[in-house]
Amino acid sequence: MPVFILSSIILILTLGQLVRIDLREHRLPDHYTLPLIWAGLGTNALAQRALPTEAIWGAILGYVVFWLIGAVYFRSRGQEGLGLGDAKLLSAAGAWVGVLALPWVVLLSALGALGYAVLSGHGRKERLAFGPWIAGALLLIWFGKGLFSGV
Repeated sequence: MPVFILSSIILILTLGQLVRIDLREHRLPDHYTLPLIWAGLGTNALAQRALPTEAIWGAILGYVVFWLIGAVYFRSRGQEGLGLGDAKLLSAAGAWVGVLALPWVVLLSALGALGYAVLSGHGRKERLAFGPWIAGALLLIWFGKGLFSGV
């Protein structure tokens, strides 16, 4: 339980910084996202007292999937639609909650962002920071897993 509490504090503080920056600047800096990946892997290694295979695959697939979506969008539209910061943040989410929870992170963040865009009247041409939605979904799933599994 102490690992869960300490790591949760680190996760909350780091995600808070990322959300603040993404809302203001529409970017997710590497000096927050990359250590967050390592912290998630480390937390899972400590909690499992073993190689965190599910977290490693989560980090890899989180990055690759969003990188591919961003690359396809850029190639078809000629403009960035999903940045590498979002891919690195999803990689961090995979490192924290594992590969099996990644679809839930993506679903919850997409639904949150879509709901916000519709309800707020967010224009189609306006940029929407997606990092806060990934961060929120990650926290929900992290705390859900922690409460039910004793990470």
